[in-house]
Amino acid sequence: MTRPNILCLVSEDCPPRLGSYGDKLARTPNLDRLAAEGVSWDAAMCTSPVCAPSRFAILTGRYGESVPPAQQMTAWGDLPEGITTYPQMMRAAGYYCTNNSKTHYNVDLADPTALWDECSGQAHWKNRAEGQPFLAVFNCMFTHESCVFEPKPGAVSPEDVTLPGHLPDLPELRQDLASYYNRIADMDAWMGARLAELEAAGLMEDTIILYHSDHASPLARSKRFCYDDGLRVPLIARVPEKWRHLLPDAPGARIATPVSLVDLPQTLAAVAGIEAPEGMQGVPFMGPERPARTYAASSRDRMDSRYDLTRTLRSERFRYIRNYAPHRPWGQYYSYAWLAEGYRAYEAAFLAGQLTEVQARFWQPKPVEELYDMAADPDALVNLATDPAHTATLAEMSAAMDAHMLAIHDCGLIPERSPAEVLPERNDPAVYPLPRVLELANLAIRRDPANLPRFLTALTDPSAVIRYWAAQGLLILAAAGQRLPHAVMLATEAEEDADVLVALWEAIGHSHDAATAALHLTALADKSNPRHIRIKALAALTALPPYPAISRATVAEAAEEDSQDVIGAAGYLLHLLDGSYTPQTRIFNYDKFLKHMEGHSGIGPQSFPDPDTLRPRRIA
Repeated sequence: MTRPNILCLVSEDCPPRLGSYGDKLARTPNLDRLAAEGVSWDAAMCTSPVCAPSRFAILTGRYGESVPPAQQMTAWGDLPEGITTYPQMMRAAGYYCTNNSKTHYNVDLADPTALWDECSGQAHWKNRAEGQPFLAVFNCMFTHESCVFEPKPGAVSPEDVTLPGHLPDLPELRQDLASYYNRIADMDAWMGARLAELEAAGLMEDTIILYHSDHASPLARSKRFCYDDGLRVPLIARVPEKWRHLLPDAPGARIATPVSLVDLPQTLAAVAGIEAPEGMQGVPFMGPERPARTYAASSRDRMDSRYDLTRTLRSERFRYIRNYAPHRPWGQYYSYAWLAEGYRAYEAAFLAGQLTEVQARFWQPKPVEELYDMAADPDALVNLATDPAHTATLAEMSAAMDAHMLAIHDCGLIPERSPAEVLPERNDPAVYPLPRVLELANLAIRRDPANLPRFLTALTDPSAVIRYWAAQGLLILAAAGQRLPHAVMLATEAEEDADVLVALWEAIGHSHDAATAALHLTALADKSNPRHIRIKALAALTALPPYPAISRATVAEAAEEDSQDVIGAAGYLLHLLDGSYTPQTRIFNYDKFLKHMEGHSGIGPQSFPDPDTLRPRRIA
C-alpha cells in the first residue's frame, strides 16, 4: 500500500479529561493505549467553542468568520464556489471516504452525502473497493452536552470530582461533572470497539489513527466560551512504523506547541502526499513539513439566541482574549444550556449572593482584554491584562490578534445577515473597510469617553459597518454610565440600517430615555422584521430593566414561534416581564427546534440529541 488508510475518531464536546493527559479520575484505557503508541498535543484548540462553527473549520480548513455566516451558531449559508472540502480532496486522490454520521457543518449543501462515498449510520471503511485506501470518520455522541442533563451513574461519584476554580462547590455541578466522567468512560469503550474492528481486519499497521473532539467541555463557563475549558481538545495520532517519519516526535510523546483543528485538512493532505486546495488557512501538524504555530486562534460569535463577539489566541503558555461585547455578561441566559441542573444551580447561587468574587464574575460585564498564564493558572482565574509584569506579552498578543483578523479577512465584525456580509460585498473595501472597522471596533470596546466625538462623526460614514461600530462604541459607553448627547437621538432619524438602530436605541435607553428606547426596540422586535434583528432587539430590551413601555403582546407572540433562537430570547424576556422567571424555568422547546431545523442539509435528531432522552447510537 503506497498511501495510508486514515481512521478519524471524534467525540463530541470533550476536553482532554483522559488518563493519558494526566486525569486520575478518567477511565479511558483505549485512548490511553492510543496515546502510548502515538503522540498527543497538549495545546490543541478548536476554532470555536461550539459544534457547528468548529465543524465548518474542520470540513473546509477555513475559519468560519472568514466565510460568514459559518461562524454563528446555528446559521445557514451556501458554501461559496471554489471552496473544496477535505472529503472531496481525499476522494479526488482515490480515497474511499465515509462519515458515520454527523453532518452539522453550519452551511446548506445541495446534498451533504455527495461529499462522501457513504454518509450514514451504517457508513464504514469495510465497504471500500479491494485495495482502495480509506478515510473513515466515526463520530461518538456519548459526551455531547445533553449527556449531563440527566445523572449518569458509574464508577465516578459526585464526591470524587474536583470542580474548576471558577465554579462554586454545588451538588448539582458535582453531579454534572461526575456524570460527564462516566459518559467519557462509555465513549472510550465505543472508541475501543472501533479500534478492535481495525485490529481484527489486520489493518492497524496500514492505518493512521486520529482522535479528537469537535470542541471542549459542556460544563458551566466551558462550551460557548473562549477559555481552555471550551476550546482545548484532545488530539492523539497513532502512525504505523512505515510512516513514522510523518510524526513530529516519538511514540508516547506529548507536544507542547499549539495546533488548531483548522489544520486537519492540511494535515490529511500532507500525510496522503497530495496538494491541499488553495485557500485553506491551516498548516499541517504531521507530514514531511510541519510549520510550527506560535498561536492557535479561536472565536465566538452568536450562540443560539445570544449575540456576543470574542476573539482569542493561545500560545504554548498564554491565552489572550479580546471581548468585543464587554457590556454583556458571559452568563446570558441560554435556553438549551439551562437544561443542565448545574447551570440552574449556579445562577440560583448567584442570585442569592452566595458566590465568591471569582465565581460571580461569569454573571457580570466583561473586561476588554484578558490574559492568562495557562501553565500557572489552568482554570484562568487571574486576569493578567492589567499586570505591569505582562505588558509586553499583552501588547505582543494583541498585535498578533489584529494581524490574524486582517490575514483571514475576519467578517465577524459585520453584523449577521447585513448586506455587507455576502459576496462580493464583504470583499469590497468600500463596503467593508476591514482595517478601518477593526481600528474603530478596538476603540469602541475601550469604554473611553474621550472617543465619543469620534463615534459621533463615524455615525455619518457611508459604510454601514463603520456606523454600526460607532453605535456599539456609544452603547458600551452608555452601559458603563456615560450620558450621551442629543446628537445620538438625532442620528436615529437619519439611520436606515436596523442593526445600527438597535445599538443606538439601546444606548439611548441606558443613557437617558429608557421609555422611548423601549418603544422603538419593541417595534424592531416585531415579527415583520428579520430574525436576527428581532433577536438583537429582544436582547437590548432585556438589558433595559425595569422594562418600561415594552409591548408584552409582541414578546409573547415571539415566544410562540418555531425558531428556537427567537423563542429563547423572547421566552426569557417574557418571564422577566411577568416576574415569573427563576433559574428552574424551562424555555427550550425541542420539538419546535427540530421543526425549525427541517430542510437544512444533514440536520435531524442525530445532530441534536433530545435532552430528555439521550440515545447513544450503536454500530453493528
